Amino acid sequence: MVTTDIRLARPAEYDQVGELTAEAYDNDGFIPAGSDYGLTLRNAADRAAKAELWVAADATGLLGTVTFCVPGSVYGELGRDGEGEFRMLGVAARARGLGIGTALSRHCVDRSRELGFHRVVLSSATYMAPAHRIYERLGFTRLPERDWSPRPGVDLYAFALDL
Repeated sequence: MVTTDIRLARPAEYDQVGELTAEAYDNDGFIPAGSDYGLTLRNAADRAAKAELWVAADATGLLGTVTFCVPGSVYGELGRDGEGEFRMLGVAARARGLGIGTALSRHCVDRSRELGFHRVVLSSATYMAPAHRIYERLGFTRLPERDWSPRPGVDLYAFALDL
């Protein structure tokens, strides 16, 4: 793991954060054909305004990003009262394998504790196996009663970590 600073994204970085997120998903084939999800991923300014947009950075620049949602955020998908939620976790290609995804996930767990939440939840596409391994290593378990599908052909697993 490289030494990184995890902090809120700065307005001057929003475009770069959006591109990093979209490229991370696109490089792995995680933007469904015919979907406008790439536009959503690129709209980091909106995420920063309506949720918490966190980045991992070092002296060389941005390494990864995650969107943290409190209950009531328009970006929340399955979080309920007392639950933190995170989504749109993306790591730059040059930073893969350095523990950035794990560090950002841990940050969301810590942020949930800081806010007094009793649980952290997230959705992850069924085919995002590398991300699932990160979540499971951190103690997340499947929450199958909250699995869902935002559109045909995109099935999402729900994961939770009780705090």
